[in-house]
Order: sequence, then structure tokens, then C-alpha cells
Amino acid sequence: MPNSPAAAPLTLAHGPRWPNRWTLAPLTNKQSHSDGVLSDDEYAWLVARARGGFGLVMTCAAYVSPEGQAWDGQLGISDDRHEPGLRRLAGGIRELGAVSSIQLHHGGMRADSRLTGTPAVAPWADPERGVEALSTADVQRVIDDFVAAAVRAEQVGFDGVEVHGAHGYVLCQFLDARKNHRTDGYGGSLEERSRPLREVLSGIRAATGPDFQVGVRVSPEGYGISIDDATTLVEQLMASGDVDYLDLSLWDVTKEPREPAASGLLIDQFVDLPRHGTRLGVAGKILSAQDADWCLERGADFVTVGTAAIIHHDFPRRAAESASFVSEPQPFPRERLEQEDLGPAFIDYLADNWDDFVA
Repeated sequence: MPNSPAAAPLTLAHGPRWPNRWTLAPLTNKQSHSDGVLSDDEYAWLVARARGGFGLVMTCAAYVSPEGQAWDGQLGISDDRHEPGLRRLAGGIRELGAVSSIQLHHGGMRADSRLTGTPAVAPWADPERGVEALSTADVQRVIDDFVAAAVRAEQVGFDGVEVHGAHGYVLCQFLDARKNHRTDGYGGSLEERSRPLREVLSGIRAATGPDFQVGVRVSPEGYGISIDDATTLVEQLMASGDVDYLDLSLWDVTKEPREPAASGLLIDQFVDLPRHGTRLGVAGKILSAQDADWCLERGADFVTVGTAAIIHHDFPRRAAESASFVSEPQPFPRERLEQEDLGPAFIDYLADNWDDFVA
């Protein structure tokens, strides 16, 4: 499908060119070992998506600090023991022609203290949930952990990282205008609430080489973030020079904003912002070749695919072969998902959390 916008390569300010505009979403799959070391099942799941034609293959959220682990079976990038598996993964993705990225994550108040052995931490305390407030020194330590994880990713051979600033995890928690009233320069105004995220990104850019790609995922609404705050933040990040691409987690690319005063679709609030060379991507219910082309024609530079990538390891290739290709409808028998290189832990996770995914 040579005329499809999604089939075109994408050049970024740093690092390798993406062979197309299809990116694998950073999907929780719970297939890592209990110590965060990559498993053979997780390797097979990700490498299959590289073989299937995704231009950028991204890992699940990988914890940068032991205290930030949010679920059992989560991938880690906080310790030397994680390096051999990550090096193997980066090499396997590259051998199949895709660009590799690892998503950097800290759960904050959503970390699981039963796994970490330490209380969950966040920008503010929540005694009822056993959450302790980060001190100013602790905030800097978390920032340093993100930067150190990016350096580790570069050393083991990844082409880049994506910083998880969305979905109510620690960097997104700082952005919450409802609850982050810190007075130490990391709370209150949007400028101060966004400071941890911006310092993570600038720190990574300074600590890594000129060929290393840096991305960031942002929630455009919800989690205590207004659309005005989100558009201001996105515009600042794209102008900073610290970010090669920004990934908007829309949940549904065709949805309207929650705020009634905002007009048009949610995607429309962002695609016309000045980008300064930063690439802008969108995610949310992209289930067909036409969905992807609609997003790109609307103004996005790339699309991030989740559900359809689970069902079809070769979704980009199928979309390239037919402009009318649509992902198969759910649910699926376990055997079908096994054929798409999902391991038992991933299939169990889908069955336990989505009523309509596993038959």
C-alpha cells in the first residue's frame, strides 16, 4: 500500500529513522521474572512484533527504582542483573529491522509495597493508603533514577527510551492540580508541577549520546490535568529540544474531550500545536489500516497500537497488504493468542482484566 501515510519512514531529530509510522504500545504483560529480569516469553512477544513489521517496538513499563515496581512480573531496568536480558532484547529487535525503545516507569503511589517491601511514595502523603510523601531529596533521587535507567538502556543497546508521564504514575501524579500543593518548587503552578517530568527529560538528553532517541508519553486529560494544562505542557515539551517524539494516550483517537468547553475532538486540541521538529503520535483504539491513516491525515506523525498488536503480531504488514484490513474481533481462544507469541502469564493477565478478550 505505497500511498498509505503509515507506510512512510519517519525521521527524528536523534537516532535511527523509523521504517514506518507503526509503533507498538508499551503494553503490560506480566511476563518478566519476579526480580524484573526479562523472560523468554517476554522476549518472544516483543521480537515477534519486530518481525511483524512494527517500525518502533517498545517494551512494557519498566521500573527505574525498586520502590517503583507496580505489579508482579514487571520488567526492571533498575539493576545490573537486568542488563543481560535487556541487551539480548535490544539486539533481537534490531536484527529484525525495527527500532527499539524501553519505557521508563515509576509507580509512585501505585507501586505495590507487597512486592517492593517499602511504603509507596508520591508527591503527597495518603496515610489511609499507606503512601508517604517524597521529600525534596527523594524527588531528586527519583529523577536521577530515571536518568540512570536511560543511560543503562543506551549501554545495553536500545535505540531510545520513552518516559512514562501518563496514566497516574509518579510523574503524572506530580501534574495533578487537585492534590499536588507542594511548596518546594515541585507543586502548585503547572510550571512547578511539571518540573520533575521536564528535569527527567533534560537530564536524559544531557546524559545520553546524540544518536539516542528520547520520547515521552502524556495523558491529555484526566488524572487532575485540565486540557489547558495538557496543551501548555505538550507545547513546552515539544519546544524544549529534549524530546524526539511525544506519544498522546487518548484511549480513543475519535473521542471528544471530557471538558464541555473544548470543541472538536480531543486529538484536535494537540495536532495544530507548533512542534519544533518533535514528532507527535497518538494511541487509542486504532484497529484498522484506515484508522491509522485517518490519524495521520488528521495531523499525527505516527500511531501507537495496543489491542490490535496483541491479536496480530504482523498488523503493520497486514495493513500494508490491504487498505481495508481490520483487526479480528474479540474474544479469542488461548490457542489463538499462543500463536501470536503470548505466553501463559500474558494470557492470564488479559483473561483476568478484560471480560471479552480471552474466550
